[in-house]
Amino acid sequence: MNIPFLNKSSKNTKITLKEYGSMCKNPEGIAFGYQYLSESVFDRLEQFILENKVRKGDAEPSEFMVLSSRRGIGKVISAKNHVGVFAMKDGTQIEILPKLYTQGRESSEIDTKKMLIHMLRSIKDIPNKNFRLTSLQAEKNHVLDIFIRMFIEEVSLLVKRGLKSDYREHCDNDFFYKGKLQVAQHIKRNAGHKERFYVEYDSYSINRPENRLIKTTIELLMKITGSMGNQKELYTLLAAFDNVETTKHLVQDWACISTDRMMKDYLTILDWCRLFLSGQSFTPFKGDSYAYALLFPMEKVYEQYVVRMLRRALASPLVQIKAQDRTYRLFNNPARFQLQPDIVVQGPTGIVVLDTKWKRLTIAPDYGISQADMYQAYAYGKKYGASQVYLLYPWTPEVSEIEQAIRYESGDGMEVRIAFLDLSLGQACLNDLSTALMHTVLGHN
Repeated sequence: MNIPFLNKSSKNTKITLKEYGSMCKNPEGIAFGYQYLSESVFDRLEQFILENKVRKGDAEPSEFMVLSSRRGIGKVISAKNHVGVFAMKDGTQIEILPKLYTQGRESSEIDTKKMLIHMLRSIKDIPNKNFRLTSLQAEKNHVLDIFIRMFIEEVSLLVKRGLKSDYREHCDNDFFYKGKLQVAQHIKRNAGHKERFYVEYDSYSINRPENRLIKTTIELLMKITGSMGNQKELYTLLAAFDNVETTKHLVQDWACISTDRMMKDYLTILDWCRLFLSGQSFTPFKGDSYAYALLFPMEKVYEQYVVRMLRRALASPLVQIKAQDRTYRLFNNPARFQLQPDIVVQGPTGIVVLDTKWKRLTIAPDYGISQADMYQAYAYGKKYGASQVYLLYPWTPEVSEIEQAIRYESGDGMEVRIAFLDLSLGQACLNDLSTALMHTVLGHN
């Protein structure tokens, strides 16, 4: 894994903006709500966006940012619907947070980070372990450095308990005789070297795949962290892995890890290693300007968070909850146009389909609900035989003026309901919805 070192100079820039927030290189843009970037940083970021926009003929692979222009301001770079951190090789870190609301107003930066991290734990790639955010200095650190801090705390505990060793096959041309002589290789290699022996034996060593993966992760994080405190602690941890090699074959080492109960201290750490090393949760970009990207599409974060909360709220052996169900196609002959609702809840007395929508509604006609979303909801209801389909939107101040429930009845036995979830309430935001679902799928009042 070839990740370039970030430039840890005193001029490093840390920018935090919300979804759909914008940045410019004109200082006058600050008065209009734009984040200001120095011209050199802005130009490098612009070059990165342009490089990715034309890559492989894609229309716009760099979905998390777009380039535009504003009269009187000049060029503007705007965040889209991805959240997380994007790090450039010059040390610039751009943190993108979702727009979340609490108590009728937009959440503060620290509250937003807390809610985002709580939501990200719903994603299977994020190790799901509780940490006190106060100890992680969430108000000072970007999301990436908060995750790195969590990793450091786990590895520190492991080092205190002691790294696990294991017997590993050793086969080499050594200066001593031990184990079993590999005669064919010995004759081939040592005809003129009487001082050497080509031998094979088992060696009890900490140089096992799990430790190699952890060391590789530590070295990677030392390059990308924007926190000098994190970098110092990672350097200290690295000393404990002095006799461990850096992994040369990620896939092979992942295939050789042990998950038995003797390795329980490693499980959460390896989850973090997989997150940082595998690349599966990261948006793949190319270009000379960037070093690392930890970005999540917010609609997926929201969807998986709602699924997790519903599983808790509707915990019953009689209720089946399916996420991203692919049971039906729109047409059977020929079988075409796969249907894939976000959530299907089924019980002995009924089925309900739910689709999460990370969009902001208004009090405009039909509340700004997409006609395509309604067509899709109707198709879901008909194919699944559901009497109700819910579209689940995040609560925003704009919808506080809506006094009555929003329902659309088709006249042929199908109904689409609109629900708003106040994410600041955590599990409690599903109280009313879960009661309605239990009534439909279990017949409970």
